[in-house]
Amino acid sequence: MTKITVVGSASMDLVVTSSKRPAAGETVLGESFKTVPGGKGANQAVAAARLGAEVTMIGRVGDDHLGQSILDNYKANGIITEYVEPVTGMASGTAHIILAEGDNSIVVVKAANDMVTPAYVDQAVEAIRAADIVLVQQEIPEETVVHVSELCAKYNVPLMLNPAPARLLPKAVIEQAAYITPNEHEAAILFGDEPLGDILRRYPNKLIVTEGKKGVRYFDGTDEVVVSGYKVEAVDTTGAGDTFNGAFAVALAEGKSLTDSLKFANRAASLSVTKFGAQGGMPTRSEVEGSL
Repeated sequence: MTKITVVGSASMDLVVTSSKRPAAGETVLGESFKTVPGGKGANQAVAAARLGAEVTMIGRVGDDHLGQSILDNYKANGIITEYVEPVTGMASGTAHIILAEGDNSIVVVKAANDMVTPAYVDQAVEAIRAADIVLVQQEIPEETVVHVSELCAKYNVPLMLNPAPARLLPKAVIEQAAYITPNEHEAAILFGDEPLGDILRRYPNKLIVTEGKKGVRYFDGTDEVVVSGYKVEAVDTTGAGDTFNGAFAVALAEGKSLTDSLKFANRAASLSVTKFGAQGGMPTRSEVEGSL
């Protein structure tokens, strides 16, 4: 079985649905409120697990009821939680999400996720060494992202860097990553105002820029390639990018070609937006393969 290790965040998503997104200083009436598990790391772990991988999570939760709910959700999805320890006296991370006008706005409070430190990751180094691929995002401290990239380079384990939320990163991290998967906005922050085509050419078969329902774009060493997305009726776009990353990692670890891996990831992401919640619509392997 393919082994994937995710180093990242877990949170509880507090989701409000409204027909209108409030402007600054404005109050609007919402339609519903739900609490669902989320966090970029946890989302990517769940996505990969539902697609058949053996997934180990490296992260932290608070010692509160939300933390216990997050742990219960990991176990319900078959994720190995040996390296997910509650932080005494600290709250679990939360994401405050507004679903309105066909899209989402999100405010993340990291809380216990800030305790995913380099020293903590060192306690789980065997899970990194044993992985076919490691996923990391940026809802954990920057120094931890740097440390994970160094460990992956040391043990020759491919690293998939999803640079979200966007922030500048040391050049060494970019060079050490096997795959980098920003959206267009994140790519602009990470690489500056240089034309996207020029940036892609610097990182052939490595920089994968996601463009929502339009699909993904990369440079194959000769040409710029667009792998188209799939048209669906979107209910909730939260978690689509995380589903893409989890599915992309599974496909690559199984030895699929880059293009086939991207098609697989696009299909998984498209299915994920047809149901409510970051994880609510994440598909199983049979659902993805049955719709390709």
